[in-house]
Amino acid sequence: MPELHYDVTGTGPVLLLLPGGAGHPMGLDPLVGHLAPHFTVVTYDPLGLAHGRLREPVADQRVADWSEGARRVLEEVAGEDGAVYVLGTSSGGITALDLLARHPGRLRGVIAHEPPCVTLLPDGERLRAELVGQLERGRPAAGEPTPFGIFLDHVLGSFTAYRPPAGLPRLTVAAGTESRDQLLYETAKFTAEYTGGAFAEFPGGHLGTVHEPAAFAERVGEVLLG
Repeated sequence: MPELHYDVTGTGPVLLLLPGGAGHPMGLDPLVGHLAPHFTVVTYDPLGLAHGRLREPVADQRVADWSEGARRVLEEVAGEDGAVYVLGTSSGGITALDLLARHPGRLRGVIAHEPPCVTLLPDGERLRAELVGQLERGRPAAGEPTPFGIFLDHVLGSFTAYRPPAGLPRLTVAAGTESRDQLLYETAKFTAEYTGGAFAEFPGGHLGTVHEPAAFAERVGEVLLG
């Protein structure tokens, strides 16, 4: 069984944090710091990229594998029966949706922030191809492995093809105020409607977790704790 990589900080109810991209929690320390007074924040690193595995070979990734890894993390941290909160952003938002679909009884509340499940949209395959092409144009120059390069090569394709089921409980699908009129904002709104979840705006754009950590953390508390 694959080794699990995660970090735990803070006090209060457990909040599982699922980063975007290749799951590397790069730049999330300020957000975690603002969440830690209110939650026991468990930051999952599915590929161990922040735990010494950045230069090791990476296979093509599956949503179900990240979701299963997240379930195992929750079991280690909260036991088999402990209910927790989940915050996933981008590809981590896809993982959050799948985790909720597979284990709804374990989760007290879930925020999926700008999950790129664009194939849900009308003409979704065309939009997915455009999104993939746009991200590929930002590919770093050849050299040492980077989390973004790993995301492009081994995560992006399968995660953007993911289609969550309808009827997911205790779900909020979020989008950044700075993402209005952009594809992932519209995707978030459509995903909320499709799954029966609530829709909420959060500070910043797609990287609001990094660029607006204090305001983003405050909004997380509002949505999850009321």
